[in-house]
Amino acid sequence: MFQPQTKLPKVGTTIFTVMSQLAAEHGAVNLGQGFPDFAVPQRLVDELDRAMRAGHNQYAPMTGVAPLRQAIAEKVLRCYGREVDPDTEITVTSGATEALFNAIHAVVRPGEEVIVLDPAYDSYEPAIDLAGARAVHVPLDPQTFAVDWDRVRAAVTPKTRLLIVNSPHNPSGAMFDQADIRALAALLEGAGIYLISDEVYEHIVFDGRRHESILRYPELAARAFVVSSFGKTYHCTGWKIGYAIAPPALSAEFRKVHQYNVFCTFAPAQHAFAAMIRQEPEHYEQLGAFYQEKRDRFREQLLGTKFKPLPVPGGYFQLVDYSAVSDLPDAEFVKWLTVEHGVTAIPLSPFYETPPAGQRLARLCFAKNEVTLDAAIARLKTL
Repeated sequence: MFQPQTKLPKVGTTIFTVMSQLAAEHGAVNLGQGFPDFAVPQRLVDELDRAMRAGHNQYAPMTGVAPLRQAIAEKVLRCYGREVDPDTEITVTSGATEALFNAIHAVVRPGEEVIVLDPAYDSYEPAIDLAGARAVHVPLDPQTFAVDWDRVRAAVTPKTRLLIVNSPHNPSGAMFDQADIRALAALLEGAGIYLISDEVYEHIVFDGRRHESILRYPELAARAFVVSSFGKTYHCTGWKIGYAIAPPALSAEFRKVHQYNVFCTFAPAQHAFAAMIRQEPEHYEQLGAFYQEKRDRFREQLLGTKFKPLPVPGGYFQLVDYSAVSDLPDAEFVKWLTVEHGVTAIPLSPFYETPPAGQRLARLCFAKNEVTLDAAIARLKTL
């Protein structure tokens, strides 16, 4: 039988799929994959129904429907004080993952290098590999997940084409502050290096922190693709709608990939999001408070277990140190936890090229209703 030569030799089934399947097989409470188990906003459902009944069921424009791109531009101005052109700088995509793929392929060429900060979301490297480039992994601090900018600078070579950053960070929840922005700007000044800023958790920030979007900083925005996701903001990950904001010349290259990748995305949802952004801005404005209540309650409950919760400045994931429970490596531990104790987590090692030796951390998602979280805590307390 003919055996194809794989273009992605390091890629198998994602850890998210593996653990969700294992959770289903064993009836575990699934705090692994990062999706909410509560309802999307009613207004959004109503607007989707209205859009479909109004006939918005055919191909959308390749760049996204005009009302949505305009609504995004208004929101960016409101949130970050930056004017972006909805016609030349905003492209609606089939989720943030497609936007990340398009951005990488828009600017990265075979033989070049892309710097990623470990632990990193697992879709980055396969897209880099498919572009014929090489991912250069720079580890974050294993306790705080802060960036060591001197190590990033040391990783830059004449082949470096792109740097990918992510704040709030998946899986840790760590966030950039203004010192990080200054260090990033100094690193890139005068360099021919593009930037992807993965900001899908932009509105899920806690304790009065400010999300330091790259869009706030003209010198960085001039070389950046800023990627976001409606799925994370509006509790509808299954709709797979995201977008990328980039200067006109970069957007033009981005759209060349986008139009031959998916061309356009789900039209009625785009009309629904346009209405939702304009008619209910308090949803994204209050999202941090909504999730902070969940974070605080979940962390307090975890203190009654043997798990040690790490700080969570943003995002909807809680890292826990499980070293008081087990000395198993993380991939083995989360399977044991699922099968033997009925709670599913995600290990950190798949987010790394080289995981830190002896790290005993797992990721739990608290974007769940109270019944789900309470059921998980009850099982964790038995350990």
